Amino acid sequence: MASYSSLCLIMNNIFLFFLLFGHEFLQLQAFHHVYRAQTSHSTVHHNHHQHHHQQPHRTSYHFQPPKNWINDPNGPMIYKGIYHLFYQYNPKGAVWGNIVWAHSTSTDLINWEPHDHAIYPSQPSDINGCWSGSATILPGEKPAILYTGINPKNQQVQNLAVPKNLSDPYLREWVKSPNNPLMAPTPQNHINASSFRDPTTAWIGPDGEWRVIVGSKLDARGLAVMYRSKDFVKWNQVDHPLHYKDGMGMWECPDFFPVAKTGRKGVETRVYGSQVKHVLKVSLDDTKHDVYTVGTYNWQKDIYIPNKGSIESYNGLRYDYGKYYASKTFFDSQKKRRVLWGWVNESSSVDDDIKKGWSGVQAIPRAVWLDASGKQLIQWPVVEIQKLRNNKVKLTNEVLKKGSIVEAKGVTAAQADVEISFKVENFKKAEILKPEWKDPQLLCSQKGTSTTKSGSVGPFGLLVLASNDLKEYTSVSFRVFKGQHKYVVLMCSDQSRSSLNSNNDKTTYGAFLDVDPTRENLSLRSLIDHSIVESFGIKGKGCITARVYPTLAIGDSVGLYAFNNGTDSVTITKLTAWSMKKALIN
Repeated sequence: MASYSSLCLIMNNIFLFFLLFGHEFLQLQAFHHVYRAQTSHSTVHHNHHQHHHQQPHRTSYHFQPPKNWINDPNGPMIYKGIYHLFYQYNPKGAVWGNIVWAHSTSTDLINWEPHDHAIYPSQPSDINGCWSGSATILPGEKPAILYTGINPKNQQVQNLAVPKNLSDPYLREWVKSPNNPLMAPTPQNHINASSFRDPTTAWIGPDGEWRVIVGSKLDARGLAVMYRSKDFVKWNQVDHPLHYKDGMGMWECPDFFPVAKTGRKGVETRVYGSQVKHVLKVSLDDTKHDVYTVGTYNWQKDIYIPNKGSIESYNGLRYDYGKYYASKTFFDSQKKRRVLWGWVNESSSVDDDIKKGWSGVQAIPRAVWLDASGKQLIQWPVVEIQKLRNNKVKLTNEVLKKGSIVEAKGVTAAQADVEISFKVENFKKAEILKPEWKDPQLLCSQKGTSTTKSGSVGPFGLLVLASNDLKEYTSVSFRVFKGQHKYVVLMCSDQSRSSLNSNNDKTTYGAFLDVDPTRENLSLRSLIDHSIVESFGIKGKGCITARVYPTLAIGDSVGLYAFNNGTDSVTITKLTAWSMKKALIN
């Protein structure tokens, strides 16, 4: 474990932490410290100019370690007032492999301090990798982690680890159960040994028994395999899955939790009854999207039934219609909310990742609650992120005629938080939505951002990470179509012009949002952080995360604009933008 390179990494982390504290009061928004990936040492650079040449795409307030590959967020929880994030990490490089549970803690979900790796291969049951899992708080405020280990036969099995010292609020050391693995594939239980992973947070039933689900598949059937236990150590497989669906392929990183029918407060995982609905989220290995349904959980029969009319497939509800995967929620007992973490992969080439020495970030944690309609979840960045806001810029009641563009001046546009709201007065020229236009992503890529020749309401929205000559920009926008019985709002995140680097994946993303534009302004919030744009449409009804790697729009050469390329005018009722301070991360 304490190899020379990992010791170097730990020392560098500590050094960086103190280094950043020293600069905290200077509030240099665009100032970054950078690691250059080398074989055993990481070098810290102070030169602002050099940073923008070498590492212009490292984030400033999104979670990422100083170097190397990260993926799934694991076991997030709060213990003794301290937030814990564990995550899949490769200590040896910027591509996937050698996976351990890295560990950081925070008091505010924004600034993070690193610790030694919490879980790493040390037992036969995890000798070939410590993969994803979840934390459960047992009675008496005792955290326990269930995680997937890869055994000597390369089978996926489920293991238990508990803190060595409960009086350490940082939970720096973890001890594995001598009974591991607690759940394993056998010929009798018909579990596919290569598709059996990612146990959820466990929950206790009114009967006093613990329940947990593990993601799996049988042929193309996605499965939430269920286990029960009286003592959290001896687990028995239930004779039927909690839920399954044909044609969906492997269900990775399942998450199962209750949501209150009214209000925004989160509820603990063990809550049942008529006041709550349940959410089952699965990560689709085949498409790399996180899809979910809202439904009802019958604890006596241990089955979950999605709401009538739910779409259970790639076309179903998603947490995020962009790059967002392997997500996991936890109940924040301190602030009585449910908080969602999600991994955001790169859109750059593997060669570029190796060159820059890192890959992957975590999205900003989101509070989640059930929409008043009861049909979908609402997501919004945790309120703590607003502590980083600085230098507010404001614009109100600005009419945008066809083809017009207005700049939000005075904001650090590469590192910003922007909220904008549009009022549409005239829907006469709204394009008719053809019956075959069912795929919002395809529709966004076909329609694009540019000015339309025929009549249209939109696109209007934001151009972010835009170069001065507008050769590069990422557009986040709305369009309104005339459906059969109502107007249909399409939200798009268009990366087609986001970078001059042709090695990047520049897929355009899209989502239809459940909103009536004749009754409500169309609002958008985007968190912009050098190479990531997280956008929240209609107060969190639709979220799209994009990874972009500008070549021109870096450093001080970045602009933030509002635009309208629709046929008729729209009004910006309000635009508010803030420069974001740098968070202290690892």
